[in-house]
Amino acid sequence: MKPIVTAALGAAFLVAAASPGSAASAGKAVFEAKGCAACHYTEGPAREKTIDDQLAKKGPELWYAGSKFQKAWLGEWLAEPKPIRPMKFNNLMEENTGGHPKLAGADVASVTDFLMGLTSADVSAGKVKPKKNPKGRQIFIKKMPCSGCHQYTGRKNKISGGRSGPSLVEAGVRLNPDWILAYLKKPKVFKPVKMMPVFTGLLSDKDMMNVARYVANFKPKKKK
Repeated sequence: MKPIVTAALGAAFLVAAASPGSAASAGKAVFEAKGCAACHYTEGPAREKTIDDQLAKKGPELWYAGSKFQKAWLGEWLAEPKPIRPMKFNNLMEENTGGHPKLAGADVASVTDFLMGLTSADVSAGKVKPKKNPKGRQIFIKKMPCSGCHQYTGRKNKISGGRSGPSLVEAGVRLNPDWILAYLKKPKVFKPVKMMPVFTGLLSDKDMMNVARYVANFKPKKKK
């Protein structure tokens, strides 16, 4: 074989090896080898149909991870996991002390690519722009019981809110704003069995947009 042909084939192989599809496949292999699938579902739609199904789960479902999370945050979290829920998953009595396994090296990037490839058609891109939203804040804190279950950073950088649900402190860094809206509008697509209220019929589409924009604005305070 001529050198130029060999070089061309070698270059093509390197491009294929570095393609997103191959990276995601490598990530899936790592995900399974590390035993992550024992706690997290990566195939949708949602499996749980009863409260027993929900309680049998060992960790959050990830079949829509690419629609829910922001890629930069996900990669950092896989390398250095920190508790998102104040309380243990499916447990309102015991504190979440952490201890989620870490990934290292190339495994972080490949698993991130794999998870970011898991998306839901029910999340429409480009719908929500984060914004300090007084109407959204009013609904989140007073009109609806959002702050009764979720921690958030309030005025003067003070962490307020309840502890029974996932923390929303810095949710604007962790969550895709469009997923926040989709979850509010179509909660049963993502969690058919859940303790969080269903807001369809209680809030208008405009109200849910305001809440999504408000929560998507929960980001670290800039240092002066």
